[in-house]
Amino acid sequence: MYEIAVIGAGPAGASAALFAAKAGKKTLLIDNDKGMTRRGWYENYYGISEIGGPDLVETGHKQAIKFGAELIAEQAVSIAKSGEGFTIETESGAAYEAKHVILATGVMTDLAAKAGVVTKDGTEPRIKTVVAVDAAGKTNIDGIWAAGTVAGVSVHAVITAGDGAKVAINVISELNGARYVDHDVLKA
Repeated sequence: MYEIAVIGAGPAGASAALFAAKAGKKTLLIDNDKGMTRRGWYENYYGISEIGGPDLVETGHKQAIKFGAELIAEQAVSIAKSGEGFTIETESGAAYEAKHVILATGVMTDLAAKAGVVTKDGTEPRIKTVVAVDAAGKTNIDGIWAAGTVAGVSVHAVITAGDGAKVAINVISELNGARYVDHDVLKA
């Protein structure tokens, strides 16, 4: 069983998986390769002078994998409560179990709604529906969280990446029973 499964591997999802894996949590990252980030050009992403969407997404995937996240190219089709967590089924018929699930599905809320997660009207232009979350990223279903555009934050990639990190830190903290902080120190 994975401790954290992240569905969606754009900036929010890959960032969440990166933090989860770096914290030593058994992490699954599911990517359907349909995110809008791949179609963008970025000159306003902190720390990067300019980058194309495909390169940005691939860099995020590589970072998450570097720390131990398992990346699978699949379309998640259902999430159901089971045992101590959830079972995520994919289009191919594969099933994955996780204690916590982070939805980072961009503009898509159908998977969340199918799982019983409450949605609400979006506030961003062209984003009609988002998942209802509290400040930590928790949904109405204990153990299902949401980050990024699907959680109602701005569609800007740098903002969704930060939100993914924030939600992952909150999940890690809950798993650990204490606030988790990840600070690296410059190597001398």
